[in-house]
Amino acid sequence: MALIEIRNLVKKFDQQTVLNGINLDVLEGDLKVVMGPSGCGKSTLLRCINRLVEPSSGTITFRGQNITASDVDIRAIRQSIGFVFQQFSLYRHLSVMDNVTLALRKLRGMSRTEAEEKAAFELARLDMSAHRDKFPGQLSGGQKQRVAIARALAMDPAVVLFDEPTSALDPVMSREVGELMSRLHNEGVTMLCVTHDLQLARNISDRVVFLDHGLIKADESIKYLTNEHPDAKVRSFFLHGDRT
Repeated sequence: MALIEIRNLVKKFDQQTVLNGINLDVLEGDLKVVMGPSGCGKSTLLRCINRLVEPSSGTITFRGQNITASDVDIRAIRQSIGFVFQQFSLYRHLSVMDNVTLALRKLRGMSRTEAEEKAAFELARLDMSAHRDKFPGQLSGGQKQRVAIARALAMDPAVVLFDEPTSALDPVMSREVGELMSRLHNEGVTMLCVTHDLQLARNISDRVVFLDHGLIKADESIKYLTNEHPDAKVRSFFLHGDRT
């Protein structure tokens, strides 16, 4: 059984259909990449999985449980599905350590000592120990992203969702984030990454799910999508990127 099973997922905002029948599986240990033109529904897909957005219809099953059911404990689900946001979403008035420990203390009920031990482990894992007492305003974009990832990993999630993790970063920092994600994948972390960054996709995965107009149009190797896919629009996207 897949860790996450998405079946016939539809999301409408008023009269606009953003997701139009998505079927997708994420297996334990996957690093799955979703790409597509701007406005195709990539970020909405992630937000439906984490129940930040309410699906219009269809089902999302996580560890065998239908998490789109009306009686699901959304707070408990979110503790097992980490989310790394596009703009980091760190609390500016909290130190790095306090940003990482906040959910551990408030949601998991850990003591400050326990939470700081766990946070220290994750910060060391991401080479951020030296910055534990700094505030977000004192960090580079790449360092902020590492803190956001450490915060997600500290909850020991079954999967981490990444929403455009390099969009706010320069090319050097983007490459560093890609290398970090590859390392986490090698350590067994399950990830689903939405990105417009072709270089990141190439660096972390050989295969891409291509989303367009709310539908999955392909789930193939990047080489195939670039050179052999029968749809010229798909080939153009992987040759030239998203120009919309």
